[in-house]
Amino acid sequence: MKKFPDTFQFGTSTSAYQIETPFEHDWVDVNSLDGHIFNRTTDHEKLWESDVELIATLAPHYRMSLMWSKLQRTPYAPLDAQAVAHYHQVLQALKATNVSIMMVLHHFTNPIWFSKVGGWEKAENIFLWLDFVTKLVNEFGGYVSSWNTFNEPNVYACFGWIVGKFPPFKNNILLAGKVVKHMGLAHDKAYDIIKSKFPEHPVGISHNTAVFTADSFLGKLPARLSDLWFMEFVPGHFEKADFFGMSYYARINHDPLPVTMITTPEKLKASGKDHDDMWEYYPEGLRENVLRYWKKYQKPIIITENGICTKDDTKRIKAITDYLSILHQLIADGIPIKGYYYWSTWDNFEWALGPTYQFGLATCDPESKERNIKPSGSLYARIAHSCELHVPNAHQPR
Repeated sequence: MKKFPDTFQFGTSTSAYQIETPFEHDWVDVNSLDGHIFNRTTDHEKLWESDVELIATLAPHYRMSLMWSKLQRTPYAPLDAQAVAHYHQVLQALKATNVSIMMVLHHFTNPIWFSKVGGWEKAENIFLWLDFVTKLVNEFGGYVSSWNTFNEPNVYACFGWIVGKFPPFKNNILLAGKVVKHMGLAHDKAYDIIKSKFPEHPVGISHNTAVFTADSFLGKLPARLSDLWFMEFVPGHFEKADFFGMSYYARINHDPLPVTMITTPEKLKASGKDHDDMWEYYPEGLRENVLRYWKKYQKPIIITENGICTKDDTKRIKAITDYLSILHQLIADGIPIKGYYYWSTWDNFEWALGPTYQFGLATCDPESKERNIKPSGSLYARIAHSCELHVPNAHQPR
């Protein structure tokens, strides 16, 4: 048995945009890889009462966001009264079940009106977002225990402005750099806004991390450039933080382009490497990246997202055990890891890939949207509420 500190934050994670019906934001009607259209996700706004029960069952902490486009319909507008009332209901219910909330202020998606004026490409638009942040903090901050300003700005800028898979679907690395710069400035100001009202609330960032390696000589330079962008350049713009939040999912090899189950499935299968439905499965990368950023920043670390994309729940059970075993050892070695948020609470709409790419601890029926906890969810709930991980003895039959 591996015992975690009683104060360790075991949680699950979602984003409003992937679980609520889209409302006037820049992902509406986007076509996904699996053929689905981003116009209905999991009906969370209708099923929120049972979802709150599910969230509380799975873990005592929850990382979430609120839909900017639904709350603020035009620039500098007051928050929409109906949306405010709904979110108060949800947040009050979560607090009533003693679920502690980490709030994410920006999770990839913007109101259409924000995109129309240039979005994050223009410095002056920072103040549009900060107005929303101020109003959200004032309205809902009393429910919140900790904050993420931005979710994975390295992924957001790369996929939106370099590889062109996310809105606004551009291929311009110079604009991507501008976006990162502007988001970094916005992060610093948002940090101050939160701290001025809630000085005791920890405020951090969530960076996507991976292990970038080469499968061939031709892959060495692309792997190095990917590492520089994701792991060095972008995080360097978000250093004003109380904790370093990081997500981790994979090792990504280059030959010379990334070798994944999304882009080159036959190549990844032929390599013989363990993989899920998206990437190579390499749990040791979590240890490598935690140590890398602890050495660099010397700040408490929270794993803001981690999980595995698979329809085979036995793989998810193994992944939970593998990842948490690594974190337990790192804590024993003196690394101040304060929490772990599994992605995701239930199967949702996986952005440009679609709803058939499944990370959830619970299912979501494609039509009825009914949720059912998977065996992996039952396992995680036991761990999360007891802070204990029971690992079978390797010498005993299973």
